[in-house]
Amino acid sequence: MSFYEKLKKVDFMKHRKLYYAVTCILIVVSIAVGLVRGYNFGIDFTGGTVIQLEMGETVSKDDVNSILKDNGVNDATVTYAGENNTQIMIKTGESLESEKRTVVVAALKDKFGFDDDAVLSVSNIGPSVGQTLRTSAAKAIAVAVVLMLIYIAVRFMWKYGIAAILALLNTLLLVMGFYGVFHITINSPFIAAMLTILGYGINDTIVIFDRIRENTASLTSRKSLSSAAYLVDESIRQTVGRSVMTSLTTIAVMIPLLIFCGSTIRSFILPLLVGVIASTLSSIFIATSLWYDIVNLTDHDSYEARSKKKAKEKVKSGNAPAKPAEKNTEKDEASKEVEAEEKKETEAPEGEAAKEENETAAAETQEEEQEPVSE
Repeated sequence: MSFYEKLKKVDFMKHRKLYYAVTCILIVVSIAVGLVRGYNFGIDFTGGTVIQLEMGETVSKDDVNSILKDNGVNDATVTYAGENNTQIMIKTGESLESEKRTVVVAALKDKFGFDDDAVLSVSNIGPSVGQTLRTSAAKAIAVAVVLMLIYIAVRFMWKYGIAAILALLNTLLLVMGFYGVFHITINSPFIAAMLTILGYGINDTIVIFDRIRENTASLTSRKSLSSAAYLVDESIRQTVGRSVMTSLTTIAVMIPLLIFCGSTIRSFILPLLVGVIASTLSSIFIATSLWYDIVNLTDHDSYEARSKKKAKEKVKSGNAPAKPAEKNTEKDEASKEVEAEEKKETEAPEGEAAKEENETAAAETQEEEQEPVSE
């Protein structure tokens, strides 16, 4: 049995409430975990200072925190990085001035004895810059969503646009929930990945919606016209192979980048990887289900009701000519009978008159033949 034949047995729309339930549970639970623990926003959004050092060996976080507190840095977070955790990253919630950063690095150098080349990077972002970046990121996502909505509404219908945007929102919330659960740092590459996910997800959704539109116009079987659920299921079956294979190809490219590239590339690839998986599932299961429900809710008559109405009208229109035809037939037959009776009545006197004339002529001929005999 082929893959397509197996898909024919799957009723996607029949289980759409299950899709809604699973998605809502995942989003609510993951977002709640992120809000309770607190999202790990990078200094790009919060502002602050990040210092990355190569220590040459694994050092104790407590010793590093003790030195930082001795130098007036009380809200710092120390994390390991690099191979064998020989690097440390010091992240502060406040922006440290140049002099204070120099003092902190000198104190750590005296304690652990590393050389000047051990300072790998120093990033410092003020609070106003972080606020500007958050605002710009929100504007970028909002503009992208509005433009996509306009495009879909123009190319298709507004119902397709609403369903597509809600499916995209579902994808973004799933990615945010993933970052909330695993407490992964959210920074500038994360925003770039989210915008990329929007474009990827809308493309995947449009492929399925375009097939739904084509099938709406081309499928002429009685079953397809009488059931919107069948229409959507058939469209999904025709496009699911393309969607899955495209996503698997994209994931196959991203996995090596996630494993072998540096932290900067990883911070972009990881949300993109999660987003590709989430957008593929959303386009197949959520977007189509939303379109089906929106159509049935907004139309005065559902697809099934309208098809039944059309079938009844067709039956009525098919019977309507038949009834007048029967009446006309009966009328014709009645008129024929009347004409036959009139003809019969007309022919009867003419026949009797002809008979009388024939009898009179015969009598006269007989008399003429008898006259010579009497003489």
